Amino acid sequence: MNLKKSRSENSSVASSGSKIEEQTEKSAEPTTIKVQKKAGTPGRSIDVFAVQCEKCMKWRKIDTQDEYEDIRSRVQEDPFFCKTKEGVSCEDVGDLNYDSSRTWVIDKPGLPRTPRGFKRSLILRKDYSKMDAYYITPTGKKLKSRNEIAAFIDANQDYKYALLGDFNFTVPKVMEETVPSGILSDRTPKPSRKVTID
Repeated sequence: MNLKKSRSENSSVASSGSKIEEQTEKSAEPTTIKVQKKAGTPGRSIDVFAVQCEKCMKWRKIDTQDEYEDIRSRVQEDPFFCKTKEGVSCEDVGDLNYDSSRTWVIDKPGLPRTPRGFKRSLILRKDYSKMDAYYITPTGKKLKSRNEIAAFIDANQDYKYALLGDFNFTVPKVMEETVPSGILSDRTPKPSRKVTID
């Protein structure tokens, strides 16, 4: 499988508009985590998670975002293998294929798990240019920055257990070769603003 990434000590994750996935490169064999958008919100949010086996490179679906975040947070020290899932081995057919039937993105592994009670939300922009990260509080409030998170925790001492460092707004990189045809050509570069000072 070619993910168009150089193989180094660098780690990353991949995803899709229809599915989003995360990939980790520890050595020559990357470990990857994958996610899929919800059918009701075309090209926008994620509802399926998967991980790529370090040994056979097959994709395995992950049941929950919580389990996915746990794998992502420790995948560099504890690589994922098919046998990690009960009743699954490298001999079994893969659950998903990396192809252009869905849009994929690459993200960094090792991101911390979302603090208990909060939810990390990734939304793909309509033009497929990038994703945006948000955190949803236990009260349902959507937070868009660390400053907003700090203010929320200060105002709600019940959530003081949530460490600011566990909130990460790093977003996956969209893999352009998997973006639906027509989307890239529809993107128009923003005109640059030049200011002339006399």
